[in-house]
Amino acid sequence: MNPRPDIHDRLAASLKAARKSKGLSLDAVARLSGVSRSMVSQIERGESSPTVATLWNLTQALQVDFAGLLEGKTAPGIEVIRASAAPTISGRGDGVKIRILSPAESAGEHEVYELHFATGGTLVSDPHSPGCREHVTVLEGMVQVMSGEEEQTLGEGDTARYFADRPHSISAADGAARAILIVQNS
Repeated sequence: MNPRPDIHDRLAASLKAARKSKGLSLDAVARLSGVSRSMVSQIERGESSPTVATLWNLTQALQVDFAGLLEGKTAPGIEVIRASAAPTISGRGDGVKIRILSPAESAGEHEVYELHFATGGTLVSDPHSPGCREHVTVLEGMVQVMSGEEEQTLGEGDTARYFADRPHSISAADGAARAILIVQNS
């Protein structure tokens, strides 16, 4: 009788722990990795021996170290991006610096940005995908939000939610301003 190698148990436990530490369902891992839900479940139960390609797709989706997976080491539960390391976008708006706060893998679904407006700064956007909504919260100063034909002025602590599937913009209303912008695609 040939007992199942210990590596299967370690791999199964490591993948399940990595998925749970990220708060992901089997369906979410399947979508992110391109590996079927049933295959992910079988691997987590130790009922299947995945190919190297399948393991690679799963480790990329779960953001875990390929080698550490077999050693039972998973990614830490808290991922920290230091302020100086967060990517920024300049030149997208007139007088606006955009700091990207969301992970790259969430692009197109759920994006989070910190906006720094110089006096008179404006971020003008073309329509996004149908049903897309934005949520902007002012941290400092005042901003004016336009979505289609509607406009609102917001002060510190105010939040506006609006459709972004039409022309829209955010502008500093009175001096410099800072805000958090969340983009949600449906």
